[in-house]
Amino acid sequence: MNKSKCLYFWGWVIAVNIIIISCHSLPSSTSSVTIKLSGWGGSPVEQKLLKQVLKDFEAKHPTIKVKYEVISDQYMDVIKTRLIGEAAPDVFYLDALEAPFLMSQNVLEPLDTYIQPEFDLADFEDNLLNSFKYQNHIYGFPKDYSTLGLFYNKKAFSNAGLNSHPTTWDELRRYSQKLTGKLNQYGFGESPELARQVYKIIAYGGKIVDKNGYAAFASEAGLQGLNLVIDQYQKDRTSALKSDVGASSGSDMFGQGKVSMVIEGNWAIPYLQETFPQIDFATAEVPKINNKKGTMVYTVAYVMNKQTKHKKAAWELISYLTGKQGMEKWTGTGFALPTRKSVAEKLGYDKDPLRAALVAGVDYATPLQVGKYPAAIVNNFDNQFISALLGEQPLNQAMLKAQNNANQQIKMME
Repeated sequence: MNKSKCLYFWGWVIAVNIIIISCHSLPSSTSSVTIKLSGWGGSPVEQKLLKQVLKDFEAKHPTIKVKYEVISDQYMDVIKTRLIGEAAPDVFYLDALEAPFLMSQNVLEPLDTYIQPEFDLADFEDNLLNSFKYQNHIYGFPKDYSTLGLFYNKKAFSNAGLNSHPTTWDELRRYSQKLTGKLNQYGFGESPELARQVYKIIAYGGKIVDKNGYAAFASEAGLQGLNLVIDQYQKDRTSALKSDVGASSGSDMFGQGKVSMVIEGNWAIPYLQETFPQIDFATAEVPKINNKKGTMVYTVAYVMNKQTKHKKAAWELISYLTGKQGMEKWTGTGFALPTRKSVAEKLGYDKDPLRAALVAGVDYATPLQVGKYPAAIVNNFDNQFISALLGEQPLNQAMLKAQNNANQQIKMME
């Protein structure tokens, strides 16, 4: 082989190898992508169900792998820290309570441009979807929800000669008097946290926060709603806290038979059925206050990290989990309620004897959102309201102190 032919041959070999190496280094359209999904720990049943839904997603999307991570402690602190450090998951849970702050910080991907007609945006309950809208953008799609409803012990009602559930708060208090009897036996189980008191405050025209995001629950109107709780506990002595009867939660004191009525969410249904199968109970809508229907709604969305390098895959996951098929699988066992109207109708929850009252409340429920700095609002309210409920200070003094402390903290964070 002469010199020119030799050079030509080796030049050809090098060129072929460069092409081969280049082809291997280019991302293949069929190569798999791994995205991380983070959420907080739920019940073992919930964890098992989510893993099954994710397995179904991967089967339908063979080029996308999902790494599911449970953040079991200080969830929002961990998420915020990772967002600052650009190490946050691609997709993660976001509670409606925490949504206003993160939506305002330019760390979430707006999802408007990803939506296609077949996703059927109008199928979502407006009251839930609106919790994840900010400045005309949608930042998350709610995966499930629960309102609050009245749970009552049918046997206790029958023994007290009560043939129907109370429909007004005045009736609830009268019923409580008939249902309160021997030691550690009360008519109503009270949960004093702000999350359970909002609808009482707004029933009389009160507000939790003003238009600027500052605490405003100490108004005369707000106090009128809170006085319902104080009077029943201190004057009627027909309501009890979980600590009064040695219980771990409202559902627990109801299941133990220490109280005959509680106001709880959908989560209480499977808990009571599994833990206290002997309890014969029913549900109803929360009794009217000041002739107005009211309840709370709690919801959580899937949101996308704005810094994710796999936005298309992240959207595929979100759209599956909150799409009709994925949501039906997720909510089909009844431990969570679907945020899509068509799925709720298909599963028949609007006619379910125990869930119909909870579904009915979604249209008039108040979402649990209290501005961009919820910890300041919630913690100060909870600390001072329980103090007033226990008779350690007057209600108006307690609420004014909570409001002032919350607003001082908010000003420091702004």
